[in-house]
Amino acid sequence: MPGAEPRTFRSMFISDVHLGSKAAKAEFLIDFLRHHDADIIYLVGDIVDGWRLRRNWHWPQSHNDVVQKLLRKARKGASITYIAGNHDEFARQFQGVHFGGIVVADRAIHETADGKRLLVIHGDQFDTVVHNARWLAYLGDYAYDAAMLVNRVVTRLRQLLGLPYWSFSSWAKVNVKKAVNFIGSFQTMLTEEARRSHVDGVICGHIHHAAIENYEDVQYINTGDWVESCTAVVEHFDGRMEILHWAHVLPEAPVGSEVLVPIDIKGRAVQAA
Repeated sequence: MPGAEPRTFRSMFISDVHLGSKAAKAEFLIDFLRHHDADIIYLVGDIVDGWRLRRNWHWPQSHNDVVQKLLRKARKGASITYIAGNHDEFARQFQGVHFGGIVVADRAIHETADGKRLLVIHGDQFDTVVHNARWLAYLGDYAYDAAMLVNRVVTRLRQLLGLPYWSFSSWAKVNVKKAVNFIGSFQTMLTEEARRSHVDGVICGHIHHAAIENYEDVQYINTGDWVESCTAVVEHFDGRMEILHWAHVLPEAPVGSEVLVPIDIKGRAVQAA
């Protein structure tokens, strides 16, 4: 898409970039931001991975380029809100503070073009492991690192054999019963919080599983992530919400990329918009 004008939306929601981790697909996000723009942008938590940076400092130029790209959009007039997550919880102490035109918040209410009110929140507040067993959350983080290492090894072997990409971590997420049950429970808790907040829906991240679903009177939207599936949620100017997949934006993914074919909670392929 060289030289193409960026697609413009009313609003854009991005989460779980995990800048500072080796698994972050920063180059892919830069491509996505180059070809997509919005008047309103929400960064829905875990944009920076403070947990991994404390363990091992990793900040290549591409991660800095993501930050600069977002700051440039703010300078050009985009309204950008940074919702803090659990991996970047250090940002919660700066609620209401502006950094280069980006305001930090713990949660926000977004009003769509068609008048719906949506709660924007990272979602870790409703993860009982993160809040009640901190040591187990850190252990799980190490396990996730191991799963991503397995992904890289499997990806390389499949490339040598001429086979398409397959993700071990994504396979586990949709096939291991406890993981599936966790996703369902997380969605239920977030929709209940939306009802308590007297809004029409919720937009969150945290579990790295993009989805747009309706639970009776409440719409549940998850932005996905930029570690495995490389997805974002956008609002069209008529208020319609849509999941965009980076792999469907560009005609070909770079050789050696780890972009997934998006799948739903039952393991079925999600068609491109």
